[in-house]
Amino acid sequence: MKPVTLSTLQAYKRAGETFSCLTAYDASFAQAASHAGIDVLLVGDSLGMVLQGHTSTLPVTVDDICYHTRCAARGKGHSLLMVDLPFMSNASTQRMLEDGAALMRAGAELVKVEGEAWMAEGIRELTRRGVPVCAHLGLTPQAVYQLGGYKVQGRDTVQAERILQDAKVLVEAGASVILLECVPASLGKAITDALDVPVIGIGAGPDTDGQILVMHDVLGVTHGRPPRFVKNFMADAGNIQGAFQDFHEAVKTRTFPAPEHCF
Repeated sequence: MKPVTLSTLQAYKRAGETFSCLTAYDASFAQAASHAGIDVLLVGDSLGMVLQGHTSTLPVTVDDICYHTRCAARGKGHSLLMVDLPFMSNASTQRMLEDGAALMRAGAELVKVEGEAWMAEGIRELTRRGVPVCAHLGLTPQAVYQLGGYKVQGRDTVQAERILQDAKVLVEAGASVILLECVPASLGKAITDALDVPVIGIGAGPDTDGQILVMHDVLGVTHGRPPRFVKNFMADAGNIQGAFQDFHEAVKTRTFPAPEHCF
């Protein structure tokens, strides 16, 4: 398969086609996901919870992310490799530049950063230097303690409008992709329709341009009560490769997320 690039994602958006995204943290699972057709792989700071056993993503370091990026990059195949800037990498523009450079050297092809409109300067400077950026809005797990837990964002009109305006500001600053987490489906659609860049959703309804899940959730190895937006694809597939393929096909055919996975 031809390599997936930002141009590929933009072409999908123009054509009204969806694309699939899945987390991966090592070469073996990255290769399995790529062989299943997954368009975008994310080396997420979610590794702090699903691999390291922490209760949040905050303990994850740049060195942790770089290690797993190097591993995943060796098995990513045709998939585009997106990588998280960890907690406090957005503390200053200089920090974002330094940590962004480290991730790119490790193999990242798209760097994801959490925050709001105040990240515009950092995103502008990253893109000026050739670092493609995905801006993560809505529920931002690195701010979980400030948010009071893993709660749906944008339920009221004021907050929804702020998230929409933040997205516009960050795209204007140079963000190539927006990721929306845990927002009402109506807001996911409104932001997707309002922007020219691809929008990836996780718990953001069926109308975003792409859909992403954490690999462990797709395989049904979530500890505790799974989030509403999660589906265990392993239950029917019976094996890892089949689960990845079923997730990919469900996204492509827009059968996932279903209404029961939305807010």
